[in-house]
Amino acid sequence: MATCPECDYDEIDTDDFEEGDTLSCPECGKNLVMIGPDEVDFADDDDEDDDDDLEDEEEDDLEDDDDEDDVDEDEEEEDFDE
Repeated sequence: MATCPECDYDEIDTDDFEEGDTLSCPECGKNLVMIGPDEVDFADDDDEDDDDDLEDEEEDDLEDDDDEDDVDEDEEEEDFDE
């Protein structure tokens, strides 16, 4: 059994895991990684940060597309004025 470094829950069953395996704390849900026999630490949250970065980029792309639509509408209005 291992102890969660986040919430100190001390009954995390690690029997079916090997060093490097990831698991979640059943008490707080924090992502953990096995670092040794009955020892866990926080899993890298870099993957989650990368996902957030991708979402931000996608939102930026959508905003850029909206801006282009605005320009197209302006051009169409100019065509009608002529």
